[in-house]
Amino acid sequence: MNTPVALSSQLAVNPLDARSLLAAFGVLGVGVVMFAETGLLIGFFLPGDSLLFTAGLLCTGTGQHGVRLSLGPLLCAAALGAVAGAQCGYLLGRRAGGALLARGRSARLRDGARRAGELLERYGHAKAIVLARFVPVVRTVLNPLAGALGVPARVFTVWQAAGGLVWSIGLTLAGYGLGSSIPDVDRYLLPLVALIVALSLVPLAAELYRGRRRPEEKEARG
Repeated sequence: MNTPVALSSQLAVNPLDARSLLAAFGVLGVGVVMFAETGLLIGFFLPGDSLLFTAGLLCTGTGQHGVRLSLGPLLCAAALGAVAGAQCGYLLGRRAGGALLARGRSARLRDGARRAGELLERYGHAKAIVLARFVPVVRTVLNPLAGALGVPARVFTVWQAAGGLVWSIGLTLAGYGLGSSIPDVDRYLLPLVALIVALSLVPLAAELYRGRRRPEEKEARG
């Protein structure tokens, strides 16, 4: 049973701070955040990348806040939340159609929808679904957008699961690996999280670069 102190700490949690979320809700919170960020449009602001990395780090027991997580349950919660959330977003998109995104008032959300649409148009369903996992906000809106645009359910399910597992497990293990090999690594948590987020954008940046080079190469050959 939760004590009044525990309840007050949960109510005071900062949803934008990965360490605050983990201190309040632990492994369960990771699964819920993964589901909300990838499956519900209201979760677009949640710190998915930093949460996964920080959670992996805290599995090593190096944190300064007395929070320690178990790696096995953490990996299961992260993967399940990411995969189930994306599938839920897709189903919502199929039922509600484009109206689901049209009602969004956030400029950041609308921009994410635009970028998600560009990914689907430029790279096709499979590649876009995987790449979107590594781009904040885009990974939130691409799932309902794919449902609204009629992306085949089998194609979406296979590739969102593949991308979701690579993203959730990869970032978690990256945090765990660094925490295991570098003493007091949590002192450098903020710059490390920024680095991880930047590295997660490399696949998308590479694809965008290749996409721009192809028309230029065709013109040069022509």
